[in-house]
Amino acid sequence: MHVGKSMKILFIYSFSFEVPSKNKPINPDHSQIGISYISSLLKEHGHQTKLLALPRIFGDNFRDNIDSRIYDFKPKLICFTAVSTEFPFISSVAAYIKKQYPDIYLLAGGVHVSLNPERVLDNTFDALCIGEGEYPALELVSQLEMGSTPTSIENLWIKHGSEIEKNTARQFVQDIDSLPFPDREMWLEWTDDKLLNQKNLRYTVLLGRGCPFQCAYCSNHALKKIAPGPYVRFRSPNNIVEEIKTLCEKFPLTSEIYLEIETIGANKKWAMELCATLEKYNSTLTSPLAYGVNLRITPNDNLETLFEAFKKCNISFVNIGLESGSEKIRREVLKRNYSNQDVISAVQLARKFGIKVCFFNLVGLPGETVEDFNETIKMNRICLPDWFQLSIFYPYQGTDLYKLCIDKGYIKEDMETKWERRVAVLDYPEFSKKQIQRCFYWFDYYVYRGHKPTLALIGTALYRATQYRPILFIFFKIVNRTISLLGIRYLVKKLHALNKKND
Repeated sequence: MHVGKSMKILFIYSFSFEVPSKNKPINPDHSQIGISYISSLLKEHGHQTKLLALPRIFGDNFRDNIDSRIYDFKPKLICFTAVSTEFPFISSVAAYIKKQYPDIYLLAGGVHVSLNPERVLDNTFDALCIGEGEYPALELVSQLEMGSTPTSIENLWIKHGSEIEKNTARQFVQDIDSLPFPDREMWLEWTDDKLLNQKNLRYTVLLGRGCPFQCAYCSNHALKKIAPGPYVRFRSPNNIVEEIKTLCEKFPLTSEIYLEIETIGANKKWAMELCATLEKYNSTLTSPLAYGVNLRITPNDNLETLFEAFKKCNISFVNIGLESGSEKIRREVLKRNYSNQDVISAVQLARKFGIKVCFFNLVGLPGETVEDFNETIKMNRICLPDWFQLSIFYPYQGTDLYKLCIDKGYIKEDMETKWERRVAVLDYPEFSKKQIQRCFYWFDYYVYRGHKPTLALIGTALYRATQYRPILFIFFKIVNRTISLLGIRYLVKKLHALNKKND
């Protein structure tokens, strides 16, 4: 039971992905789960929360939005979260608020802060959260609402003048079921009603926290060291389904749930129980929900039983992290020890059960050569994933590969951060920035030529090449729209089908 008056907490979230509109920039499936969990716990204890979404794609013109939100809501605490590439922008936002509204308490958290607290500690923020933030934020709010000077809160580094109180880390939250479901309502005012009312809505539900693997480009290997207790934790299948039920009641047009977890194969017994529970729930629905999930490939793994369970519960697609088609790069650089045949076998098994496959691909890794990149293309052409996610490697601070890039002298002070994972930032002797960028632009063409219309693949390359050049991008959109209206796309598809028939 909450005792005391309600306090108002504002969350500020920035991002750089393409948005539907400036005033309604959030896609229903793009909400940030971490702050949503913190907000729901604060609301459960009687506090009020609101969100301010700041798409960085529109530049630094954020002051009017901040002023109006603070004037209307009058928060006593503002919470920030940011990945490495967003942090300079978030820090500038916080600096503006600190100057204009010095009485508002500012708390920063997230992966970047957790792994680099010494680097981000300055005169801007009043406190930093190192690790999971639900209960530290709740304790901070409780002390602030009582008028106390915050102190002795595990996970928080707290400023007292020129002194820093560095509190110890609390154990990772072990019973994730005990947390209230994430706050999805906080995102609604930033989401276009047209997107909310479209058919086939998709939402994300978190299955657990932590990862048992040690991939060099990922932050999990560092995050697991910042607090005591088991790092890999799973929610109970019944609790997961209960959240899905609640979500579908609030958003009845939902047709697909993305089951967010590092890999569903980390605990096979739990995964089978979850699939059985999802299957049972789907049997109660007129239109069964479809699901998607991540699956980390491991050497010589027998996935037949797991894929059969996927089919029964309507997991319609799996994400597989190929990352690089070069076994040497995966083994020696990424610390991912599975063979190309392991990947091919998993894809074949997925297709056997009618499950679609998405590949995660990385280009521009330290030590990668053009020949290694061609191995990635070769693996994609062998497997022909139904779709893929393509990223240019970015060295996140706190990871093993960041340290490697520092040691090798790849990281420069003027390194571009605006278009994270979409613009090449590292220049290697054996794989230049220009080569990496070109490979990124033409990836679809290299993979699907002969399988998809050539003009469409060229269009995708042009789209990628112009997307971050505003004038060229507008020109491309106009030309693409004109071509579409003229019906040339239809003609090209017919010609492509005819060519394949003649071949």
